Amino acid sequence: MDGVRPDILACIGNTSLVALRNILPENGSRVLLKMESENPTGSMKDRMALAMIRAAEADGRLEPGGSVVEYTGGSTGVSLALICAVQGYRLDIVTSDAFARDKLEHMRRLGATLHIVPSDAGRMTERLTRDMVEATRLIAARTGGVWIDQLNNSDQIQGYGTLGEEIWTQAGGRIDGFVQSVGTAGCLRGVAAVLRDRSPGVEIVAVEPAESPVLSGGRTGAHRIDGIGAGFVVPLWHNGIADQIDHVSTDEARAMVERLAREEGLFAGTSTGANVIAALRLAERLGPRATVVTVLCDTGMKYLSRP
Repeated sequence: MDGVRPDILACIGNTSLVALRNILPENGSRVLLKMESENPTGSMKDRMALAMIRAAEADGRLEPGGSVVEYTGGSTGVSLALICAVQGYRLDIVTSDAFARDKLEHMRRLGATLHIVPSDAGRMTERLTRDMVEATRLIAARTGGVWIDQLNNSDQIQGYGTLGEEIWTQAGGRIDGFVQSVGTAGCLRGVAAVLRDRSPGVEIVAVEPAESPVLSGGRTGAHRIDGIGAGFVVPLWHNGIADQIDHVSTDEARAMVERLAREEGLFAGTSTGANVIAALRLAERLGPRATVVTVLCDTGMKYLSRP
């Protein structure tokens, strides 16, 4: 039948590009948000999870009836759980009480087995990330499951390349700047490569938590912006990715989340709040005719249990 998709995985991608209407730069420039909350699990991570699973299937690491193992703060885990449910794979997820309970419950409902690593008072730290990675390594060795290893897995970059293609087409081929917060760095790399190929002068800005500015050479620290700021320089990062690194604090990101919901009707998580703050700063710097694009990374429905 025309218009019928074969499964839920075919619904990943082709999300909307939306202009901010009320939260605007003072100079009249334009800020656009890529609505990744429209993906099946409400997150941009559906793209990377699908790309990584497809690559593992293609090279024979992941066979029918196989198992998958991964560490995650939640969104990547939810995306993997959706894909593994459709494809019939067992999934073991290493995560922590530092992340939103909504995400953990979502993974469980999709069939994932969760292994919880305790945090330091609910905060994201370098030690927590490293403890989760080590726990995942042990589970993969014991079960023989395919370890997705998102921090080192470059297959995700291709998945985010399609995001860059969509942004370029939807913006009508005119983009002066792109802003994205750094988790694995896969999204920034995938989108930046496409945009620079189309427009070499586009300015790329990476965003990291002000409390843990490690990409800028600062000291690691604790923060509460889900999904970004691992506490160390992630393997997929390199200095040529971004023209500038901006810093946004947890409090600033949370305040912008509130504004987006109440002034724009856009319900998102804290990484989106950080993105928008940095995008507004870039738009002011680039001037009144600039168009800056950033990403609404996921839906705020994932964070209802947060204070």
